[in-house]
Amino acid sequence: MNTNFDNLDYLQNGHPKQKRAYEVLTKNRVMDILSSFDPLLVGTIPICIDIEDSDLDIICCYQNKNEFIKLIKDAFSDAQHFQLKEAIHQQEQAVVANFRIDDFEIEIFGQQIPTREQNAYQHMLIEHRLLCERGESFRQKIVELKQQGYKTEPAFARMLGLEGDPYSELLNYYTKC
Repeated sequence: MNTNFDNLDYLQNGHPKQKRAYEVLTKNRVMDILSSFDPLLVGTIPICIDIEDSDLDIICCYQNKNEFIKLIKDAFSDAQHFQLKEAIHQQEQAVVANFRIDDFEIEIFGQQIPTREQNAYQHMLIEHRLLCERGESFRQKIVELKQQGYKTEPAFARMLGLEGDPYSELLNYYTKC
């Protein structure tokens, strides 16, 4: 349970998709390019609940949205299927870029919220803890639900019997125990 998600080194010793993710991200210097925005890889691949079409989710924290957008466009606009949009996510402005590098869809998500305080990171830590506590059969059931079309947080909520909004309920899970 002591995985250090602050850098990508843990991926080198993981399952084949994690090793490939490490290779693609390092070869293309994705985290280096984003380094001034405190990037973190989050989502299903870091915690081994990915399915075939899982993407690489990278969260960032920007102070200046326009500088962030410029860097994203300068660095990645030539990538396959590049798209960039601005949105409101949980009452906060966000910038979301999607593109493909090699065999991975990559999503870069930026807000003015420090990365370790963003919900995606908090969800991943809680999910990782639950996976460590509940074991391999729990992990396999989460993966099965994801293969059936469930998003990650709703899959966890279903397995835990949580009612209401799965995203907020998961964030509050350990405070309710």
